[in-house]
Amino acid sequence: MQDIFLCSICNVSSGGCKEDCKYCTQSIKHKTNIEIFKEKPIEKVLSEARAAKNTGALGFCLVTSGRSLTSKKTEYISKCASAIKKDGLELHLIACCGSSDKESLKELKKYGIDSYNHNLETSREYFKNICTTHTWEERYLTCQYSIEVGLGLCAGGIMGIGESSEDRKSFYKSLKELNPHTSPINFFIPNDSLPIKQEIMQKQEAIECIKLAKSYLPDARLMMAGGREVVFGKEQKEMFEAGINAIVLGNYLTAEGENPSNDISLIKSYGYNLASSCH
Repeated sequence: MQDIFLCSICNVSSGGCKEDCKYCTQSIKHKTNIEIFKEKPIEKVLSEARAAKNTGALGFCLVTSGRSLTSKKTEYISKCASAIKKDGLELHLIACCGSSDKESLKELKKYGIDSYNHNLETSREYFKNICTTHTWEERYLTCQYSIEVGLGLCAGGIMGIGESSEDRKSFYKSLKELNPHTSPINFFIPNDSLPIKQEIMQKQEAIECIKLAKSYLPDARLMMAGGREVVFGKEQKEMFEAGINAIVLGNYLTAEGENPSNDISLIKSYGYNLASSCH
C-alpha cells in the first residue's frame, strides 16, 4: 500500500496578473471576484508553514501571481524561504513564480527553495487556444532551467479545458521528456467570469486522465490538485487506485479546499498511510 504525500499551498501574491490565460481567475482580463494583494507578510507566511507542518504536510509551495520571477519576487521569495528554513520546519519548499531565467532560480536555491513548480498546462499544440500573451515554449524552457540549476522539478497541467485526447497524450509526452519528480493534475472548475465554457469533468474521464498520466510518468509523484473535491466529492478512493499518491492539502490559490483533518481521515479510511519523508 502506497504512502500519500501531503503538500500545502501558500498564496503569497494574489491576482493582478496581466496574462490572458483563459482558465485562470487571477488574470485581470477576467472580472473575477478574488482577493488581490502583493507580498504577504513573511511572519504570516511562516505561520502558515507551521500550520501546514502540524497537519502533516511535507511540501510547502510559495506561489506568486504574474508571468515571471522578477528580481523583486526573487528577493521576497528568498526571504520567505530563509525564514522557513531557519525555523527548522524541515518542509520541502517549492516556489511557483512563473517563467524564469537561470540566475533567478539559482538565487532561490541558494536561500532554501528545494523545487520549482512551473506547469506546461496543456499540449504545445493546444496552448495557443488558452493563452496568447506568452508561449508554451517559454514554460518548457523554465522547466529545463530548473533542472539545470539543480532544483527539483514539479510540472503538470490542467484537464477539461477543451483539449482533445491527442492533446493529452502530447502533453504527457512532453512531461515525460522533462521527467519531473512531481506532476500536479488539475481539473477545470467552471466559472462564469472565465472565457472557457466547459462542464465539470465526469469522474470516469478524470480517472482515465490519471491513468494516462501514470502510463507516461510511472515514477513521478502524481499530485491531485485543483478540482479534486468538485470532481470526486467524498468518494476519492478510485483516484488513488488509478495512481494518485499526493494531494494538495487545505486551501488552493483562490478557492477554499477541504478541512485538512477531513482529508487525512479520508485517506486513512482507505487504508493508506501518510508519507513521512519526501523520498
